[in-house]
Amino acid sequence: MRLLQHKERALKITGQTTLDHAPQVVAEWLNELREDMGWVDKGRTYLLLRTGLHVIRDSLPETEAADIAAQLPLLLKGIWWDGWSPSRAHSVIGRDAMLRAVAQHFVNDPLDEPEVALRAVHDLLARHVSAGEMEQADASMRKNVRGLWQ
Repeated sequence: MRLLQHKERALKITGQTTLDHAPQVVAEWLNELREDMGWVDKGRTYLLLRTGLHVIRDSLPETEAADIAAQLPLLLKGIWWDGWSPSRAHSVIGRDAMLRAVAQHFVNDPLDEPEVALRAVHDLLARHVSAGEMEQADASMRKNVRGLWQ
């Protein structure tokens, strides 16, 4: 009984549902991505999620990146914007740069197929963001990038 009371208190740290539920939402996204990739390593999965979100963000015009972020849960919104620089925001990246950016984060444990990994992050994002917003975001990407998602 005491353990159950402790768990209930842990789930209500702030009393604000959005804040208290945020870590669970990130865990759910990570579990989905881990299953999609067939991986067991949670650290590697987090690295892919973070890297993939940043690479997708950087392939979008600033307004589209903001529109996607507006639909993300609280902690994922923080991951999305972490490291973003407005001075670099206007240099939308293309397909090859995206794949290099993903691969360079996996030097110690290289990805077999960076394209498949990045597509898995895009697909995860597409499951959680409205279809209309994803269509707008995808349409705003360079043509050779859009080919990654098909």
